[in-house]
Amino acid sequence: MARFKVELSSKARKFYEVCSEDFAKRLDDCFQQLERDPYYGPNIKRLKTRPQALLYRYRIGEFRVIYEVFKKEIVVLIVKIASRGDVYKGV
Repeated sequence: MARFKVELSSKARKFYEVCSEDFAKRLDDCFQQLERDPYYGPNIKRLKTRPQALLYRYRIGEFRVIYEVFKKEIVVLIVKIASRGDVYKGV
């Protein structure tokens, strides 16, 4: 299987740029996992909110990374990074 390329939306990039260095390292680990396999893992779950989109979430403690998988382009687009209470609003 080819490695996926991880891209960040503008919202996700803004969050990544202002988060702490420790949390940025945890996000880097998340992105590396998603490059290898964005479908399966202990912290990965498919979202059922929009069936037409392949939306998934990756859990990092109290935070969630929402991402969409584009199989043909071999791209994982990080849509949103936020706390558990706020991340699902507007998804």
